[in-house]
Amino acid sequence: MKNELFSIGPITIYGYGLMIAIGVLAAYFSATYRSKKYALDPDKVFYVTVWAVIGGFGGAKLLYLITQLPAILKDPSLLKDARNGFVVYGGIIGGILAAWLYCKVAKLKFIKYFDLVMPSVALAQGFGRIGCFLAGCCYGKETNSAFHILFHDSAYAPNNVPLIPTQLISSGLDFLNCIFLMWFAGKKKGDGQVAGLYLVCYSVGRFVLEFFRGDLERGNVGSLSTSQFIAIFTAIAGVVLFFWFGKKKAQGPEKNIQEEKVV
Repeated sequence: MKNELFSIGPITIYGYGLMIAIGVLAAYFSATYRSKKYALDPDKVFYVTVWAVIGGFGGAKLLYLITQLPAILKDPSLLKDARNGFVVYGGIIGGILAAWLYCKVAKLKFIKYFDLVMPSVALAQGFGRIGCFLAGCCYGKETNSAFHILFHDSAYAPNNVPLIPTQLISSGLDFLNCIFLMWFAGKKKGDGQVAGLYLVCYSVGRFVLEFFRGDLERGNVGSLSTSQFIAIFTAIAGVVLFFWFGKKKAQGPEKNIQEEKVV
């Protein structure tokens, strides 16, 4: 596990950043490829991706700052370092809201693109968690199990201590979620079910995995971590979406409202 992979002159390539970049590209290309099957405009997928990435990073950073608000109020200088500190749930919420806003402005049916991109979001998260593994963040609790990892030069995780490999477990769950959602997309009864199922699967997995996390910079709401608290509501929202849209038949190819007027 090494976050600083290599350097090219004054430029250092970090494992975390590289995995995030790979994840974003993998998400974009997979969504673009699948858009043809569902008769959606690949060009629109590009803009949905851009907006979702911007909103995702902004939301992830904002939620992190909220969880760290007490510490920031005591020491405002913590705001100077913008490199570290992201909460995945903030990224999911921010990305969805940004994509919805773009679809509203572009007069696109958001729910169809929502279904299309969520398996790709799970794919991106799988790569992102590998980045967490390389950096040593989001680490697990100390364990006596043979199934553990040791960090030797991490700026985040305790070094030379056997830890539960929560990053790799999370990555594996994300990849499985991606595969499952892509399979289910061909069997859905209505647009919106894939997105709802993503929220349920991710929320349940995240809620359970949080019990095995050892990092403390995640905030809490009572006895639950911030992510566990949010997971309860996103899981409920996912269940509602799944059954609500299950009553509606999946619609045909997407048509831009402006194009329909021209025709």
